[in-house]
Amino acid sequence: MKRILLATINPGKLREISAILQGLQLELLRPADLGLSLEVEENGTSYSQNALLKALAFAAASGLPVLADDSGLEVEALGGQPGIHSHRFNPKPGASDADRCDYLVEKLMSHPQPWKARFVCHAVFLVPGEEPVFFEGFCPGQIVPLPRGNNGFGYDPIMQIEGLEETMAQLPDWVKNRISHRAQAFNTAVPLLAEFCL
Repeated sequence: MKRILLATINPGKLREISAILQGLQLELLRPADLGLSLEVEENGTSYSQNALLKALAFAAASGLPVLADDSGLEVEALGGQPGIHSHRFNPKPGASDADRCDYLVEKLMSHPQPWKARFVCHAVFLVPGEEPVFFEGFCPGQIVPLPRGNNGFGYDPIMQIEGLEETMAQLPDWVKNRISHRAQAFNTAVPLLAEFCL
C-alpha cells in the first residue's frame, strides 16, 4: 500500500482529510507517526503558495509523497479578509478559535447584514522529484453574529452554509466532509490519488 504524508499538525484537518480519503487504498500518515514536528512559516502571497511551502518542507523532511493544503475564510464586506491570514487575523498572541470568531464578528458589526463569505481551500499533491499538482474548493455562505455548534474548528461556528440553516459546526461529519471547501478540493484530487495507488 502506498504511503502519503498529510502535511499538517492541525488535528481537525487531519481528521477531515482522513475521512474524505478513506475509500482509497492509501496509508495516510500524520507527521507524529514519523516523529516530525515542523513549523513551516506560511509567508506566501496565496493559498497555493502556502500549501506548496508546507508540502516542500514535509517532503524534504520525510522523503515521502505529501498532501498539503491552505485554507481560509473570505468575507465580502471586509474586502476578502481575513483570507490567507485567517489563522493570524486576530492580533492577540495565542488567540483561540473562539477569539478569532469574536474578533471577526466585531469587525463586521459596522457593516449591514447579510455578511456574505466563503471558505476557500487550495490543496497540493507533491511527489518528490515531480511537479506539484494543485486542487481547489470553495464553500459559500454567510457569517452569523453568534457561534452555533461545536463540531468543527476555526470559523466553523459562525459560518452558515449557503442553502442550509446550520453553521459548518452544526453539521454532522458525513455532511461536512461532502460539502466543505476541503472536501471539494480533496475530492477533486481523488482520481489522481487513485491512479497513484496502482
